[in-house]
Order: sequence, then C-alpha cells, then structure tokens
Amino acid sequence: MSKMPTSPISRRTLCGLAGSALFLSQFPRAAFAAGGPSGLKVDFPQQGELGEVIGNPYDIAPLTAVIKNGGVVLTKAHVRVVPKKGGVEIAYDVGPTTLRTYGGIPVFGLYPEYLNTVEVTWTKREGGKLTEKAETYRIWTPPVYLDPAWTKGRPVKTFETEIIKPASKEFADRLYLCNNLMGSSPKGKRAVWNNPSGGALEWNSYPQNAILDTQGEVRWFLQPQAIYDPRSIYRAGLMMGFHQNADGALSFGYGQTYAKYDLLGREIFNRRLPEGYADFSHAMAEGPNGHYFLRVSSADLRRADGTHVHTVRDVVIEVDASGRVVDEWRLFEILDPNRSIVLKAIDQGAVCLNVDLSKTGETLSAEQLAKLEAKNAFGDIPGTGAGRNWAHVNSVDYDPADDSIIISSRHQSAVIKIGRDKAVKWILSAPNGWNDQLKGKVLTPVDAGGKPITCRIGRCEGEFDWTWTQHTGWKVDELSEPGVTVLTVFDNGDGRAFQQPENAAEKYSRAVMYRIDEKKGTVEQIWEYGKKRGHELYSAITSSVEYQADHDSLVVYWASRKLAEGGEPILTEFKRGGQEPVFEMALKGTMGYRAVVIDVKKAFNP
Repeated sequence: MSKMPTSPISRRTLCGLAGSALFLSQFPRAAFAAGGPSGLKVDFPQQGELGEVIGNPYDIAPLTAVIKNGGVVLTKAHVRVVPKKGGVEIAYDVGPTTLRTYGGIPVFGLYPEYLNTVEVTWTKREGGKLTEKAETYRIWTPPVYLDPAWTKGRPVKTFETEIIKPASKEFADRLYLCNNLMGSSPKGKRAVWNNPSGGALEWNSYPQNAILDTQGEVRWFLQPQAIYDPRSIYRAGLMMGFHQNADGALSFGYGQTYAKYDLLGREIFNRRLPEGYADFSHAMAEGPNGHYFLRVSSADLRRADGTHVHTVRDVVIEVDASGRVVDEWRLFEILDPNRSIVLKAIDQGAVCLNVDLSKTGETLSAEQLAKLEAKNAFGDIPGTGAGRNWAHVNSVDYDPADDSIIISSRHQSAVIKIGRDKAVKWILSAPNGWNDQLKGKVLTPVDAGGKPITCRIGRCEGEFDWTWTQHTGWKVDELSEPGVTVLTVFDNGDGRAFQQPENAAEKYSRAVMYRIDEKKGTVEQIWEYGKKRGHELYSAITSSVEYQADHDSLVVYWASRKLAEGGEPILTEFKRGGQEPVFEMALKGTMGYRAVVIDVKKAFNP
C-alpha cells in the first residue's frame, strides 16, 4: 500500500485543496484562472439588472430588504410593494442619500410568509449619461416570529386583528406602529425584580412591535434577538417610548438602554443610560439639535434623612447627540413627592406596570401609606417620598416655544409644564392636595365663553373633567399659538374624582383635547371621546392619543382594554372634533402600550 507524501507542507496543502474544492462546488458561477482566483470579482445571484437581494439586511426587521446597486451609481428610485387583492399599497420615492447609505434600494412593507412582488423604477448614472429602467422583483419573507419562551406552551397568533370599522378612502393608506408587550420571560427570571422578586432588572417583558396597515396586515415587525437578551440587565427591559423622528427613523428605549434605528433596522445608536441614572421606561422625546429627553430614575439619591435610595420614575434628563447629559429635572425637588390624595384612590390591581389582578378594587389607606414610610420600605411601590412610586411620569414632551418640558405624572393625575429654570409654569389637575408652593399653578377650568367652571373634590360642572392617572400629555404645535397651548391627553380614568366606584363597570377612559391659556391660567376642554362608550373602551393603564397634522386627525390607542382577560387593545382614528371614528381595529390577546403613525415617505426620500 503506497504512503502519502511526507513533506512538511503535504498535509496542510491537501486540506487546503480539499477545502477549496468544497468551496468551489457551492458557487459554480465563480470564475477562476488555472493558477488561482482571477481577481476580486463579486459574483452573487441576482434577479434583475442590479445586484443581489438581501432580506432582513440588519437582522432586526425581517419584512425589509435591500436590492443592491450592482456596482452602478443610482441617482433615484421608486418602490411599490404590490398589495394582496384588496390590500394596502405601499409606495415611496428613494433619494440619493438613502441609495448611497444602503448601497442599493431599500424595500419596506413586505407581507410576512409570502412571495412578495416588488416593482422598482431606478435611474443610474454611467459615463455622464442617465438611464432609467423599470424592473419587478420577487421576495420571499419569513412568518412573524415569536420566541417560544414567551408562549407558555400555548398556541399564540402574533398580531391577530379584527377590523371593526374599515378605513375611509382618505385614511386607507395609514400605517400604525403598535408598541405592545408580552409577559415576562422565563429566560430572564433571575435578572428581573418582579418575577416574583430579586434580581437587578426592573421590568423584562418580551417586546412585541409591528407596523400594521388598515387591513390589519403586518407590514413590518421588530425581531429583537439581535439587540435584546432577557438574561442581561443591559440588553433587556420594556421597549417603550417609540417615536418616528424627523428623519424617519425610530427612537425608543428599554431597561438601561436608549436607542435609534431606521426602518430597515440599521443602528444609528444603541447606548447605555449615562452613569448616575437607571431604569428607562415610557418616554423618549425628540428635542432640537439631536437632543433627547429621557424619563429615568436616579440610581443613587441621598435623601434628607441620609438614606440612599434608587428613585422610581421621577427624573427627566436631556442628552445631546453624543450622549452627554446637558440638563436634568429632579422632580422630587421640583414637585411635591408627599402629595398622596391620588395614591390613596388608585386601584392597586393595576398600578400601571405593576399588574396584580388579585388586588383589583383595593386602595391604600393613609394608615397603610404611613406604615410603608415607618418601615423605610422603598422600591417600585405606591407611596410618598423619593424612593417610591409617587410620581410615575409616563410621558415627556418638549415645547420649543419657551424651552420647557411637559410631563404626565400618573400618580399625581396631573399634566405639568416646567421651565428650563425648573420652575412650574402650570398644572393641569384637580386642585385638591397641592401644597402652598404649587396650588397657585393649578389651572382654572372655563367654558367656551371663558366663564369659570365650579369643581368640588375632583368633580366639575358641565362636560369638563380633569384627567385621571393619564398618559401622553402632548402639545399640538400645529394648533397652538403664542401663549396658548393645545394639549392631547389620554385620560385612563382610574381613581376618577379621587375614588373607586362601587361597580367597576362604571369606569371609563377618554381621549381629550384641552386649550390652555397660559397668561390667564385657564383651561378649556375642547373635545373628548370615550365617555359615552363607557367600560367598553376602559384602559386602566398605558394607552395614547396623538394629533396627526397630515389629516387633521387624532389616533387613539386604547391599549390595555380587557386587561383581566389577556388584553384586546383597540386602535381608533378620528377627524379632529369628530364623534365617530374613521377607522377602528382590535388586536387580540396582547397588552398594548402606545401606537404611532408611520410615514414611509420621510424615511427614504432624502
């Protein structure tokens, strides 16, 4: 039997040759000269005249793709995702900056688990000559994927929808990002505080975020595995605070992180919170010059009694484009952390993110609050003073008119405007329980004629009502004037008039618009919806209402509807002032947080 050569290079050479043969067999189109590779040739399968199609190009948005430019200079393009029969067309122009950024044409809005037809018109520049061509591409996509660790062994259909009222023609092309939350992950149980206790991560519910069209079809979803790990306190937490920025990208935060990604999933930044702060949730508001306003907590506060505490949802920081903290609002110093009148009225079964249905209908007495303070009990518990959940700020908005912020404090049932100098400018809240320093800032309710409305212990005459454990107190810039602020608020309605009704079915939520005259210190209620539908739309926690200038409309997400039954959010849109929705859609078996209208055109046109 002959022996193999025994030269020092023989074994390595043979292994290399075998590996090369295996590599060549996988890519039959590759051309090589007899002596080895013929050069740095790029040779990938392609459908049309341009380059290869890359699905899910950045690993977190499976219903997107890039048609690479194939080595030519593209100057402009137009994309049309052909809808299913009776479906919603998604079409948009693509500008030269975007074409250079992706090295090709971005494709957004594909249907899941479907062979999509995409019509593309593009213009290339070659030798000083512009050539235009139209092509059709076929792109297969995966199904919407849900990590099985969160399904608890039960079948789960992700984003099952029901269209209650079809969209009118004017609103038919709407796209809505639904920011939803699944349950806590068993993978992360050792890291999370509340499962049932211990660990270092405050909240760890699995993110469930998708963009839906008006047929209830998923056209984009966030597959979080590449940026989310429930076992790590720095890569997990509730994904919340989504906004589409002026450049078309999405900003949001989760746990100890705040981030910005474009619609194709390209990372713009993903940063840990600055040292000294912790526990992002609820609000990441875009400010000027690349600044953001984040709702966080103080990681270490020394109270007046010398106790060191980790505070709860009561700090707002402003970070610049490089992540430096340029300002902070320490609300336990600006407001009154000892105001307890709201805390004693809210339903302990759903203290916003703390959902314990066994305590539904229970409230806290003054004696119970006093015992918490006497025991030096701190943490994410309802109670007064820094180190407890006395404020629960759930939205932040920046007002460029006077360089102020507007916050919503759920556990004070108050929307509050605070200046750069940290002085309170006004408080939209029932006047009861505020200290001497702040009670003069409470707005006076008036009717359409400017006549003051009489209120007593949280109840007012006529149609006016305050907001109760509200969310999303946002200024409507397009309808406001100097000194006059138009505000949208989601009035959750828990603890209305500082009490729980004998029959829980009497609870209701509202979407509300107010007009605030900042010089006169008055507030007028100019629109509401939800009261007449009663408990049907009641959402004890989360939820949102936001004005849309393009159609002069309001989008309302009744996000925690049917919370005790596993959740069935309803999304509605109204023409401003309307009392009937122009579109209504239900989502089954999920817990919502917020909904955001997505404008594809501003994402890809630069």
